[in-house]
Amino acid sequence: MSEQTGPLRVTCALIEDGGRVLCARRSASMAHPLKWEFPGGKVEPGEDEAACLVREILEELAVQVEVLERLPDSPHTYPGGRPLVLIPFLCRIAAGIPEPLQHDQLRWAAPEELPSLDWAEADVPIWREYLARKVRP
Repeated sequence: MSEQTGPLRVTCALIEDGGRVLCARRSASMAHPLKWEFPGGKVEPGEDEAACLVREILEELAVQVEVLERLPDSPHTYPGGRPLVLIPFLCRIAAGIPEPLQHDQLRWAAPEELPSLDWAEADVPIWREYLARKVRP
């Protein structure tokens, strides 16, 4: 019952390849339409967070990912919405080529390009933390 009343737990993948990271643009029919995000989805009750991410990425992008590292969680609440906690993971593709099965567009972006995209608000702290990690010695 507490999972119903607590924040919504949502995983997201920062899939790296060749110094770039995969970004997905939400379709016009989704909440927060045409905003960029890191793909992922809701953790089911009792589901392991990394397993959730692997499942969601297969459903959304038709690729198998290898989870490499968990990044710091990021809480967010959209106006009028249920609080959520984004749970980001660094990943790499283990098999397949990403296809936008639920998004309207995918883009491999260099880290310095991330600030120029029109992001869903909940994802902004995620890419900022990612960039901060990239510039640390």
